[in-house]
Amino acid sequence: MMNRRYFMLAAAAPLAVPHILRAQSDDLTAALDRLPQLHSLQVRRADQVIFAQAPRGPGLERPANIKSCSKSIVALLLGAAIDRGEIASVNATLGTVAPDILPADATPGAADITMQDLVTLRAGLERTSGANYGAWVNSRDWLSDALSRPMVAQPGGRMLYSTGTTHILGAALTEATGQSLLAQARARIGDPLGIEIPAWTRDPQGYYLGGNEMALRPTAMLDIATMLRDSGRFNGTQVLPAAWIDASLHPYARSPWSGLSYGYGWFLSPSGYALGRGYGGQIIAAHRDRDLAVAITSDPTLPARSEGYFGDLMQLLDGPILNLA
Repeated sequence: MMNRRYFMLAAAAPLAVPHILRAQSDDLTAALDRLPQLHSLQVRRADQVIFAQAPRGPGLERPANIKSCSKSIVALLLGAAIDRGEIASVNATLGTVAPDILPADATPGAADITMQDLVTLRAGLERTSGANYGAWVNSRDWLSDALSRPMVAQPGGRMLYSTGTTHILGAALTEATGQSLLAQARARIGDPLGIEIPAWTRDPQGYYLGGNEMALRPTAMLDIATMLRDSGRFNGTQVLPAAWIDASLHPYARSPWSGLSYGYGWFLSPSGYALGRGYGGQIIAAHRDRDLAVAITSDPTLPARSEGYFGDLMQLLDGPILNLA
């Protein structure tokens, strides 16, 4: 997709266009040099990959830990399950969809939490992320631990960023479909896109972790971003329903940390990006109006706070990358 300025330049002087793009790419390369935490960056405009560099890290074709971008993948799988009739709707409650995962000491009201509450991180349960994460993953039963935590907000109210919430959603998907989260991810996203999805961490009861520790090749991340950009379609195949993608990119909540809006598993920026965000600076992003898909991997051992490195990545997305459109 061309912006007006680019179109006018292209119409007036076609031979100059490669030089313009080269200059913009040079600007982007220079920006990468100033971000030593960044491992790789790819940008696809329309059907063409116009930038792909991996100045650090293992490269573009080896799996990278996408951290909490996993939450966005789980959200896509919810749309697939609803489309297949395995879950009635986003308004279906946990007690209806997966009653067997509710522990005997579940917090009162846990059974009434809806799929929408879970996928928008508004379950109301005390967070398992941040300072609580270590204790949670060291517990004997991650689901029981998450579902027996106190209600600190009204379900469907404010956003409480918590991997325990998306782990509950992933387990509910497993119960509703009769397939592990890995099997769903491979059959419903991996196979249609032609990408590999390796096995990842499982909890003590055998449920795949819903919301962290997935690994994807950076090139696969770019393909997922492309599918999101193109309303669930990839290489002529409708992988996920367009209606689900549209609903996913509607703001339902707002992050108290970054200030970004949040849809069904995707952060939404004021400039028009939908993005999955993972610890350390892992990003799967789509800008539908500019016809851009972006994948970024970074050092997964270092933090990426909104006022720090993640803020730098947002400036990269809003500046040099948007200038490529």
